[in-house]
Amino acid sequence: MPSIDEPKLISGNANMPLAKAIARRMTMYRGMSVGLVDARVERFNDQEIFVEVYENVRGEDMFIIQPTSNPANDNLMELLIMSDALRRSSAARITAVIPYFGYARQDRRSKARTPISAKLVANMIVEAGIERVLTMDLHAAQIQGFFDIPVDNLYASPIFALDILEQFKGDTKDVMIVSPDVGGVARARELAKRINAPLSIVDKRREKPGEVAEMTVIGEVTGKKCIIVDDICDTAGTLCKAAEVLMEHGATEVHSYITHGVLSGPAVERITKSVMKSLVITDSIQATEAVSNAPNIRIVPTAPMFAQAILNIWNGTSVSSLFETETLGPIYEGIL
Repeated sequence: MPSIDEPKLISGNANMPLAKAIARRMTMYRGMSVGLVDARVERFNDQEIFVEVYENVRGEDMFIIQPTSNPANDNLMELLIMSDALRRSSAARITAVIPYFGYARQDRRSKARTPISAKLVANMIVEAGIERVLTMDLHAAQIQGFFDIPVDNLYASPIFALDILEQFKGDTKDVMIVSPDVGGVARARELAKRINAPLSIVDKRREKPGEVAEMTVIGEVTGKKCIIVDDICDTAGTLCKAAEVLMEHGATEVHSYITHGVLSGPAVERITKSVMKSLVITDSIQATEAVSNAPNIRIVPTAPMFAQAILNIWNGTSVSSLFETETLGPIYEGIL
């Protein structure tokens, strides 16, 4: 088997701008050109997906960059078929870089006779020949246990902490980190510890999915600049309602830091008209034109972190080192 001299990147259609940004960052880190493997990922007239790789990948360490965002089923099938094409082309190892892992919200049986779709998707990924998964902010950390292969779960909180310290110029004495529900307390606490800020919780009671009946603020937010932290923002109904409740309880301003901006349906319109001063999301999901043009939505890049994580995996060095500010700070210097 030939020696693996460089990691090779290949991308589907889900988020090509992010894939190109990761390649550019790796080029900077390596001091040599790193590009995307030449391939085509197309659809036949009946919407069947077809993949053809134009370069030799025999014995190569391959990284497929493909979030399984909307349209989730199409992007998931692209990922699986690309893996199959690479496996049949004798790639030495295949790593799936999935910045946003779709179906992660279906991680347990919420009611009788419902599926655990996240586990099914994990099984499909393993059967397709993928040997490692690199993702960011899984909806539930225990999803890593659904896989029988290594899973590296990166966190956006170190990036968010750097951005908050930059935006508030290091003056965080009036900043309050807010978890929008009890389930997200661990994520919010992690960010609060990083910037040395207090923590509050918005307790919500749901009547049915997508609808919030009642919200209660746990903690004193009067006179505080509140920052809501969560992993996913879909229709933004809960987020905008939480911002209103915080303002009613005396917050001076409300910002939100959300890892994955799904932002479907009326989300952008709601956010634009909401009391939130700003919503910060990552580029794990390719932004639509409406999201890019929204005046109070800002996107922070994940390419520097993913590029370094890919190189660390390829080199066999620590990925968890990217959770530390001392390691991540220099990577993001001059970007945020």
